[in-house]
Amino acid sequence: MTGAFEVLVDDDRTQLEAFIEDYRIAIEATLDGVTEEQARRRLVPSATTLLGLLKHVTWMQRVWFEECIGGGTRAALGLARSPAESYVVESGDTIAGVVSAHVQACATARTVVAPLSLDAVVTGHRTGPRTVHWVYLQVLRELAHHCGHADILREQILAA
Repeated sequence: MTGAFEVLVDDDRTQLEAFIEDYRIAIEATLDGVTEEQARRRLVPSATTLLGLLKHVTWMQRVWFEECIGGGTRAALGLARSPAESYVVESGDTIAGVVSAHVQACATARTVVAPLSLDAVVTGHRTGPRTVHWVYLQVLRELAHHCGHADILREQILAA
């Protein structure tokens, strides 16, 4: 059947990439309209802040795409050694700078993964081989998880 009744079904990769892009945009948007002070505000006992969450998801994507898929090491890539360290907001960090780093990490991720199929096995992760499909699912899971955190923090900050 064609024409007005044609059903378009995206392939798995297209759907995964679309969902990942949606969450990338959503987590950046949690910083829209907040001040530098609000972006750094800690409302929970952990180091979780709006700015720290974006730093973490930037780090997380670099780990999965540049380390796991690209084969770089955390040291060579200039990445924090652990997830906990990736949340740390330095005195010189700004919303614009952290958003810019995220945008760059996303662009690099797209480039690194573009030539690979979902079935491609990548070996750069310290716990062993993964497929690109698995990496996409992991990134999607983490982005969704942290977008929820960011939404709640933003709501609390704006209500204060």
